[in-house]
Amino acid sequence: MRQRESERAMDNFKKLLVWQKADELAFIIYTLTASFPKDENFGVTSQLRRAVLSVPLNIVEGHSRGRKAEFVHFLNIAMGSLSEVNYLVDFSKRLGYIKSEENNLSQLISEVSRLLWSFKKAVKK
Repeated sequence: MRQRESERAMDNFKKLLVWQKADELAFIIYTLTASFPKDENFGVTSQLRRAVLSVPLNIVEGHSRGRKAEFVHFLNIAMGSLSEVNYLVDFSKRLGYIKSEENNLSQLISEVSRLLWSFKKAVKK
């Protein structure tokens, strides 16, 4: 019985809208980068994938720590990673790897940023 309770507590992060949106962003970026030039596999592709995965992963890790201060610390790391994603997406657009019409991507990045900021403020209270 206790193991089930523990598993449920660990999966609670999936109920967080901020995590859901960060996960969606990571999935979209992974899909988009599959079409990047092969010579970018160890460059922009790899860096963008690592940065975008860092956002939901840091939400998960912070959530699992159980202490408010540690959670805020991991949310700060997630925000830094999201800034990196934002830059790399813009850079990839300039290189022509991502079409400028991918406006919904920029909107999703902005939404995740707002959600992270608001969530961090709520956790700090």
